[in-house]
Amino acid sequence: MTASTTAVPQGREEIVRTINVVKEYRMGDQTLQALKGVSVTIYRGEYISIMGPSGSGKSTLFNAIGGLDKPSSGKVFIDEVDVAQLDALELAWLRCRKIGYIFQTFNLIPVMTALENVALPMIFGGMLEADARDKAKAILERVELGHRIDNKPSQLSGGQQQRVAIARAFANDPAIILADEPTGNLDLNTGKAIIGLLKEMNRERGVTVISATHDLKMLDISDRIFWIRDGAVEKIQRRDEVTIDAGQMH
Repeated sequence: MTASTTAVPQGREEIVRTINVVKEYRMGDQTLQALKGVSVTIYRGEYISIMGPSGSGKSTLFNAIGGLDKPSSGKVFIDEVDVAQLDALELAWLRCRKIGYIFQTFNLIPVMTALENVALPMIFGGMLEADARDKAKAILERVELGHRIDNKPSQLSGGQQQRVAIARAFANDPAIILADEPTGNLDLNTGKAIIGLLKEMNRERGVTVISATHDLKMLDISDRIFWIRDGAVEKIQRRDEVTIDAGQMH
């Protein structure tokens, strides 16, 4: 792996660490190695973008960090807990309490209102329904959807649905937000607004945001960028070390 010597924040608290993570898939008689011994460290409060072409392994790394997929070998630590060693119940608790997920396709429950979608993870986490609804309303107001709390996803635009998904991700005050192509289904201006909102929430709440993305606009708000190619970390850069042609920013 090549990485800038200035790319690592000094004196910061680790929140995610991967050690020699390998992920293999069997394809008939062939073995496909999607990750080839990836070791990275992410610090509390950072905004990280995982960038790379399709098939590079960035989504596989993203899923391993989020406990959505177990590595074939290696370790993934979240707050010093080895995620790969957790059983199903422990992993469910970790996902509910420590991690918020934002997906490209929003993944909202269509029969529920915006308020109900955001309140649901809090209720699963043990909060009283009335308290969960009050908190959900406050978070939706923060993402400028206080006037749409009773609307179902089909009654909302793509950008509004993604704001509901962001509110839901922050519902249980997670330490980490995992955002998988959060602007992938949005137009240019809506995508910029969502990127700005994620950065604001990152700063306000001190939450670590890790985004797997093709969107070069995401680089401007990133603290560091992990460039993934052929299942390995090609380089790690701070934002001020990255030069992007203005023509690429679309």
